[in-house]
Amino acid sequence: MTQQTTTARGRRWRAGLIAGGVTAALVGGSVAVAASAHAAAGCRVVYSAPAQWPGGFTANVNVTNLGDPINGWQLTWAFPSGQQVTQAWNATVTSSGSQVTATNVSYNADLGTNATVSFGFNGSWSGSNTAPTSFALNGVTCTGSVGPTTPPPTDPPSPTVPPTTAPPTTAPPSPTPTATPRPPGDPQDVVDAMQPGWNLGNTLDATGDNVGGSGETSWGNPLVTRDLIRTIKSQGFNSIRIPTTWTHHHGGAPNYTIDPSRLARVKQIVDWALAEDLYVMINLHHDSWQWINTMPSNRTGVLARYSALWTQLADTFRDSSPKLHFESVNEPQFSNSSGDAQNAQLLDELNRRFHQIVRDSGGNNATRILILPTLHTSSDQARLDELASTFTALDDPNLIATVHYYGYWPFSVNVAGGYRFDATAQQDVIDSLNRVQNTFVSRGIPVVIGEFGLLGFDRHTGTIQQGEKLKFFEFFGYHTRTRGIATQLWDNGQHLGRTSFQWSDPELIAQIKSAWTTRSGTAASDMIFVPRTGGVTAKTLALNLNGLTFQGLRQGSTELVRGTDYTVSGNQLTLPASTVTRLVGNRAYGVNATLHARFSSGVPWRINIISSDPPVLANASGTTSSFDIPTTFRGDQLATMEARYADGSNAGPHNWTSYKEFDVTFRPNYAANTITLTSDFFAEVNDGSPVTLTFHFWSGTTVTYTVVRNGSAVTGTTS
Repeated sequence: MTQQTTTARGRRWRAGLIAGGVTAALVGGSVAVAASAHAAAGCRVVYSAPAQWPGGFTANVNVTNLGDPINGWQLTWAFPSGQQVTQAWNATVTSSGSQVTATNVSYNADLGTNATVSFGFNGSWSGSNTAPTSFALNGVTCTGSVGPTTPPPTDPPSPTVPPTTAPPTTAPPSPTPTATPRPPGDPQDVVDAMQPGWNLGNTLDATGDNVGGSGETSWGNPLVTRDLIRTIKSQGFNSIRIPTTWTHHHGGAPNYTIDPSRLARVKQIVDWALAEDLYVMINLHHDSWQWINTMPSNRTGVLARYSALWTQLADTFRDSSPKLHFESVNEPQFSNSSGDAQNAQLLDELNRRFHQIVRDSGGNNATRILILPTLHTSSDQARLDELASTFTALDDPNLIATVHYYGYWPFSVNVAGGYRFDATAQQDVIDSLNRVQNTFVSRGIPVVIGEFGLLGFDRHTGTIQQGEKLKFFEFFGYHTRTRGIATQLWDNGQHLGRTSFQWSDPELIAQIKSAWTTRSGTAASDMIFVPRTGGVTAKTLALNLNGLTFQGLRQGSTELVRGTDYTVSGNQLTLPASTVTRLVGNRAYGVNATLHARFSSGVPWRINIISSDPPVLANASGTTSSFDIPTTFRGDQLATMEARYADGSNAGPHNWTSYKEFDVTFRPNYAANTITLTSDFFAEVNDGSPVTLTFHFWSGTTVTYTVVRNGSAVTGTTS
């Protein structure tokens, strides 16, 4: 993980930023019928564009076959406003002018009667983004009605990819996918044994600036100790990924000799981990963006350097335990290439060269597990298909695919109003994992998510509110586990103390560990706000049962009485006014009581009872380098901030949304009673133009404030 790839992820996930697109259904067009397909007697299409931003949009298409089962499908339509498809998943999409054709991929060709297949794409637009109003399936116009049908073929159709509609937050868990039987010793068994995993981030991947120096502490983490490795094992992890950057630790051409002290240090840590019976993964890490990315203009030089490094590493570790795995390159990327086709070709060449070098080195390397990434370790369908082609060509059973996952981008960094783990963020998890499962796991190719977490963690683990964060890790853990996908938590020191061996957020790690084996119940929030002044009323909170049963509510060791202290109807937990009054006590600002909802499995869900009043902001003056708004929070907590000019247009960075990025453009300081607006925010604010800020708090309260920048001076006034 790097700052460079964080930016790339930001661009990539912008495809899902703004809710409220368009929807069209039951429409048609025309195209020649695929030669192998049965004629469809009827079909229904639901087209939606749930995300749109200046110049771009994301669309989802659900196609239901109402007629005969078909094997091989094409959906055609015309864009009415000249839109263009730029990227697609779960279908191959081609365009000719305004005419668009989406064709099945290998795993979703069969479409039975009343079965639905879903695919999606990113597109570009200018002027307007009018939804298409006419679709045809294999040449038959989709009207939503059923025409005459012919008897179905003897062989039943294969299952189809389910629709990608967002599940309700209280839905029971998705069924566990049926695993394909596999022989003993299959690499899927290895992936199962690797789960769960942990990353030694910001350590051996730290840059360092001298050949021969360790560079191990240059990003703030201490030297790795054997006690740390033992702690990882004792905490229940079964694998450790050791990101290793070699850029500053080898000599020049033609030999590119790795510094012996660096190589010895890496081997020492690897051997410590193997001695603890951990599966271990090493790679070329930040090398990906430091020099491998120049391959489009320096193919010969990059291949020579890459080959020399892997030749030395393969030789050094050729007799190491089979539990040591090699990953060809972390988050591969290429600068100034001609486009996706060249990127795919270059990565395929790197992966094949890596494979040949390791296999030819003999020893345990002849059958060692090798891990190959997609471009950018992305789970976009096109990237998955590219890597699948490499796997097919190599025809080696001891290969594992890898991608990374840091969540739906607006939620992952808290921007564009994505401060809740809502249905959109949940669907992003499901869609990503479904693509990975359909492309690899269902075909017998194991997958490890070599890094997962939330991008906001790189700045501050409070960028995402605690309860929303816990829901993400519960949900993600369940959906990876039931698909047989191993995960390796990214930790650059913000989670496990490297010398204290204590978790910085015990509640978070408890949720992560629970998800290794079971589901947990959650709720719409982990906070119930009660006004400090005025009457006290009953409070209701929606529970996310996740297929479990509610078992009780506790305050500390005291079991509250169901029917008296609270009631539960379906998924609605209600605290009557009498209970709320008792819990808030003297109604001092802040948390007055903490409850824990218990379910039939998993960890309990904490609920804080909080007294608050609307926060009060004060006038201030300062500079663009850092501007502090005096704020009396009065028990409330800040969720997000909007910024608009007087004409209603968006102000500040990410001007495609009014909602600014938490901790990058603004941040609360509850101890100092301030909200800080950063220099990054003012760098993109027009001089002399008043900006209205709307602060959204978790209680539901909103407060407005106006700032004006004049050169480097800033004034702020209450509204």
